[in-house]
Amino acid sequence: MAHRDTTLRRPQLPIGWRRLAFRLPILLFGVGLGPLLGRRFLLLHHTGRVSGLDRKAVLEVVAYGPDGWTVASGFGPRADWYRNLRRQPKTLVRFGTRPHAVTARFLTPDEGAEIMVDYARRHPRAARRLCSFMGLPVDGREASYREAGRAVPFVRLDAAEGRRRA
Repeated sequence: MAHRDTTLRRPQLPIGWRRLAFRLPILLFGVGLGPLLGRRFLLLHHTGRVSGLDRKAVLEVVAYGPDGWTVASGFGPRADWYRNLRRQPKTLVRFGTRPHAVTARFLTPDEGAEIMVDYARRHPRAARRLCSFMGLPVDGREASYREAGRAVPFVRLDAAEGRRRA
């Protein structure tokens, strides 16, 4: 049985100006300009596991369909939004201009492997940059993306019943 390698050199969580740069897309969503980011990003609302306060993060969508979205935690399982969803998986996302009720489902390493292979086929340059950012070696072959995908925490944000996307 495959498992995620927790000894990977994950990128440092952003601080200072890098944190501000990572948070700028939240401001775009806040003023109604989220659609400028296209169909590759969504705004995730999540509840702080310690504070109980509403938190927000803009995440890249690696796959989507009428029933929901799949996102990856580039900072690994220690990212606040990921840890918060573990505690409270029912939440809201904003995709484009519309809010959607979702439930987070944490994918297996094998599911992550297939998602990464598919993502690399559709967005080869972005997949190389993402893997490099996360410290995951890839050589362009499907097998290397499959192995990288096993190490990435992927989350499926399933649209609530009766609230499926049109």
